[in-house]
Amino acid sequence: MEVAVLDIKGKETGRKVTLSDAVFSVEPSKHAVYLDVKQYLANQRQGTHKSKERAEIAGSTRKIKKQKGTGTARAGSIKSPVFKGGGRIFGPRPKDYTQKLNKNLKKLARKSALTLKAKDNSIVVVEDFNFEAPKTKDFASVLKALGLESKKSLFVLGDSNNNVYLSSRNLKGSEVVTASELNTYKIVNANNIVLLEGSLERIESNLSK
Repeated sequence: MEVAVLDIKGKETGRKVTLSDAVFSVEPSKHAVYLDVKQYLANQRQGTHKSKERAEIAGSTRKIKKQKGTGTARAGSIKSPVFKGGGRIFGPRPKDYTQKLNKNLKKLARKSALTLKAKDNSIVVVEDFNFEAPKTKDFASVLKALGLESKKSLFVLGDSNNNVYLSSRNLKGSEVVTASELNTYKIVNANNIVLLEGSLERIESNLSK
């Protein structure tokens, strides 16, 4: 699959690159994409939720009223969950939500997500660029030139570039990652994928092993 290479002004450079069929033109597995996205979201959960049960509440343990003769229900402790300020019944406890997937399935999921984006013509290849200093205005002008200012976009760099990353950080609809940070959730979550030339070889190398 051949794709024209654009510059940061959105104009064709006259060059074309070939996207590997082994990565961008596979038989997509939507179930693999689902499993990988599910794992990513589950692994983001801290699992630190906790509420106090009756044994953990500070308060007196004396019996608050006699067992019989009051005309109301029995009550043994002010810490009982039926009273205001008492412990919580079956409250949340800390839990590890981490899930595991094998490497081959994760690779299939990422290749499937990239293939689906390629079929939708949602992948743009741009020549490598850099900024002299971190400026949101400069990155915004790149988005405008590529027609992505009102869309969710994911820029994939070959190597980390602090100036480009910092320039994009204040723009809500765009995200910058390196080829090694690329995952299925980020691909699916973006409307358009912008691949810098330097990232192509690394993506194909990472997903073809």
